[in-house]
Amino acid sequence: MTRPVPPVVPPPATDPVNPQKARTGWSRLWHATGYSIAGLRAGWGETAFRQEALAALVLLPSAFWLGRTWVETALLAGSVLLVMIVELLNTGIEAAIDRVGPEWHALSKRAKDMGSAAVLLALLLAGGIWLAALAHHFFPG
Repeated sequence: MTRPVPPVVPPPATDPVNPQKARTGWSRLWHATGYSIAGLRAGWGETAFRQEALAALVLLPSAFWLGRTWVETALLAGSVLLVMIVELLNTGIEAAIDRVGPEWHALSKRAKDMGSAAVLLALLLAGGIWLAALAHHFFPG
């Protein structure tokens, strides 16, 4: 004879696991900004992100010099920011995988490899946009 399994009761809605979920308005915005700054600081601890951020210090102002229209400027600057965004996401994926455990697993490798591939594609996209803009700027016609 089998015993009935008691139902799983979720915690009450008034006691959220994540206090951020209960915040609203300016309080939520203030705390979310703090979490974002903490994420940027954590990203700064990664060599690849630090290199990309330092390159952005040169490339973002250069985008305003090189771009002839607001669309060109936005593409140049946006491609640089996209690389940084994808790098942060890749670092987040790696951190989550590493939290699970240090042992090798095929799915962990696959997730990390795909994150790395995403960074590579973002870098290739940015490089292509910048090369095209430089060619158009120095060799018009």
